[in-house]
Amino acid sequence: MAKEMAVSDQELVCAAIEARETAYVPYSGFSVGAALLTSDGKIYKGGNIENAAYTPSNCAERTAFFKAVSEGEKNFAAIAIVGGKHEKSISDYCAPCGVCRQVMMEFCDPETFRILLAKNSEEWKVYTLKELLPLGFSGKDLDK
Repeated sequence: MAKEMAVSDQELVCAAIEARETAYVPYSGFSVGAALLTSDGKIYKGGNIENAAYTPSNCAERTAFFKAVSEGEKNFAAIAIVGGKHEKSISDYCAPCGVCRQVMMEFCDPETFRILLAKNSEEWKVYTLKELLPLGFSGKDLDK
């Protein structure tokens, strides 16, 4: 049995940059790409998808999570996120919104799940979910 190669941070960021190309953003013109890494090395990509009624829109991060979970995945190691004005180069970091952070909290260990925010394929910052959502609410809180 062949041993799976680990996915590097740079590969994950590049996958997020590719995912950004799939964004559907006719209203805001702000395209986001996300690449979600499972614990066993599989990558699920997502772009943000807008809707004229706005509230049915879906963020890139949630698109990636929902694709993965709908295929039976529930163990995740990291996510890379990029974003910026559509058809322009990424020029700044793009952090996940609060709703996306809460979805991450549902499926990820806040102490170990890594969130990579990238400007390009060579420049990114790494945070844990706990750093971006320090007092997160999870199913464990329902048992209290």
